[in-house]
Amino acid sequence: MLGRFQPFHKGHEQLVLAAQNYATKEELRLVLAIGSAQCGYEPMNPWTIEERKEMIQRWMDTQNIDATVVAIEDIHDAQRWVEHAEHSHGKGILYSSDGPTLTLYQQAGWNVQRAEYAQRDAYEGWRVRQTMRMLSTVDDQDAVQMILGEVLPKTIASWMIENDALFRLSTFETGVHAG
Repeated sequence: MLGRFQPFHKGHEQLVLAAQNYATKEELRLVLAIGSAQCGYEPMNPWTIEERKEMIQRWMDTQNIDATVVAIEDIHDAQRWVEHAEHSHGKGILYSSDGPTLTLYQQAGWNVQRAEYAQRDAYEGWRVRQTMRMLSTVDDQDAVQMILGEVLPKTIASWMIENDALFRLSTFETGVHAG
């Protein structure tokens, strides 16, 4: 399963749990591939690869999920993407809800499994980041935890608060209207 996981939100949680169920049923090993590995501290990619790995690992520990987590740098070349990514995640079956990614992998000869993505509108990455950005200046940690709990797994929301990882969102001018 591929994603930027900026951040790892409840939509990702649903997909990973479904991918883990699929992998278990098919006797496969789940691999989570984190894209845009070279990015961090920017509006679309606020968290570094190390931070995203830490978030995901902490969440996997609470779910008793044993998956391999790999990082993939962007090459901005769709025609060579799958070949490039295979060096990090190996060959297998792609489990995804993202149409363009499924098409790329299918064209490269991969078996792909389309996943249903529940509540996509609520869990789009930009929406989650905008919610977090609005919360980045709120000083009441209990209130922040409660609101973040609507879009992030509790473990990730706690990680954000513990690591003061919301603050950097208040420093970006995104040009995205929150409403």
